[in-house]
Amino acid sequence: MVKQFEALLFDLGGTLIYFDGDWPEVIQAANRELLNHLQEQGLRLHAENFLNEFQRRWEEYYAQRETEFVEYTSASILRALLADSGYPEFSPQMIRSALKRWYTVTQVHWKAEEDAIPTLENLRKTGYRMCIISNAADDGDVQTLVDNAGLRPYFDFVLSSAACGIRKPNPRIFEIALEKWGLAPGQAAMVGDTLGADILGARNAGLTSIWIKRRADTPANRDHGDTIQPDASIHTLAEVPDLLAKQSEVLRS
Repeated sequence: MVKQFEALLFDLGGTLIYFDGDWPEVIQAANRELLNHLQEQGLRLHAENFLNEFQRRWEEYYAQRETEFVEYTSASILRALLADSGYPEFSPQMIRSALKRWYTVTQVHWKAEEDAIPTLENLRKTGYRMCIISNAADDGDVQTLVDNAGLRPYFDFVLSSAACGIRKPNPRIFEIALEKWGLAPGQAAMVGDTLGADILGARNAGLTSIWIKRRADTPANRDHGDTIQPDASIHTLAEVPDLLAKQSEVLRS
């Protein structure tokens, strides 16, 4: 089969997996679990002050990451807060342990899309090389979510913004992925649900963009609806193989 593309890049959250809980409620539970863990380690933290400040810093991070496209990790956020709370010597291992406890609460709510594995199996049999590129504050969390969803066998690698310090739509994160394969931008397509990250990023990097709209009704996407146009739009992952096959037919004709 003559394929238009050699490789496919996939977003993770909102594309291959979805969140089945109430986000504010789950985050509150995760924050309290983190506080409990830190107190169990002997840290004397004022509960209300710590929780309020932790939440404030996360909200600041959410705003900052959307303008700078640089990743500030959850480890750096927690480390800075603990230092300001009188614990500047908290070790990297202890930070990691605390974050693992925190992410355990959120991870149980991430589920694989029903059509994710069948679609990836189809694409792998067709001969596509595949990777995941995820904007996320913690690489360990991303890797765990991929494993929990059973997605690992289908991908050559999983690249997070936390690991490389760059967020989509910065074209450099796409270039890093292509360099791992030794491919040119025209040989790959990006599948994702976020116009301002996945679709704009793919366009900036010279890749074909495929917008999956199943979970794309978000304020950010609505803001970009008239300004960022994908090369193709689909509703579900199950449509990807047929879309690529049709484009390959055009290539052969």
